[in-house]
Amino acid sequence: MSAVETKVQEEKKPLLSKKDRKLITDPLSDNNPITIQVLGICSALAVTTQLKPTMVMAISVLAVVVFSNVIISFLRNLIPGRIRIIVQLTVISVLVILVDQVLKAFMYDVSKQLSVFVGLIITNCIVMGRLEAFAMGNKPGPSLLDGLGNGLGYGVIILMVAFAREFFGSGKIFGYQVIPDAMYEMGYVNNGLMLIPAGALFVIAVIIWIQRSLNKNLEEA
Repeated sequence: MSAVETKVQEEKKPLLSKKDRKLITDPLSDNNPITIQVLGICSALAVTTQLKPTMVMAISVLAVVVFSNVIISFLRNLIPGRIRIIVQLTVISVLVILVDQVLKAFMYDVSKQLSVFVGLIITNCIVMGRLEAFAMGNKPGPSLLDGLGNGLGYGVIILMVAFAREFFGSGKIFGYQVIPDAMYEMGYVNNGLMLIPAGALFVIAVIIWIQRSLNKNLEEA
C-alpha cells in the first residue's frame, strides 16, 4: 500500500469508533438514565416547571457527571475498594460545591430558583451510578464519553418535560408568553396540573410510551 493510500485511509478514519459513539448515543435513547434506567426522577419532578432553571440544572448535572467520571477514572487504580464510595462522594461534593458557587456568582436568581436541588446532585443516582458502573473500570477517555452521553440523556428528557410543563401550565416558553391573549379571551385556560410534580410524571410517562412505541426492542425491557 502506497503512502498516499495510507494517508487517505487515515483521513477517512472517523474521530470516534463505533463503540465510543455508542457511549454517547445509547443514553440518549435505548439506555436513557431517566426513561429506561429510571434514575434522577426527583430533580425531573422538582425543577422542570420552567425551561430556564431546567437548562441550568441540565448543564450542572452534565458538568458534574463528566468531570467526576474523568477524575475517578484517573484515580481508579489508586482507590482502595473499601473506601471507593467515600472517595466518589468526596469528588462529587467538591464539584457540586464549585457548580453551586459559580451559579451564585453569575446566575443568582436561577440559583435561588433551583434552591437545594443543586446540592442534591451529590445524591443523584445517575452520577453515582456512572462512577461505580463505568469510571471505576475504564480509562479516562471512554469515561468522559460515558459521562457526556448520560449527562446529555438526562438533560434532553428534563428539557422536554420542562417545555411541556411551561407551555401547557403557564402558556410561556423561557418566560415569554407564546399563547396569545386572544386564546384566553376565547376561553382557553392553562393546565394547572402541569405546575405540580404530578404533571411531570404524566409527561415522563408519555415520553416513555412514545419511546417504547417507536423502539420495539424496549417492550420487554
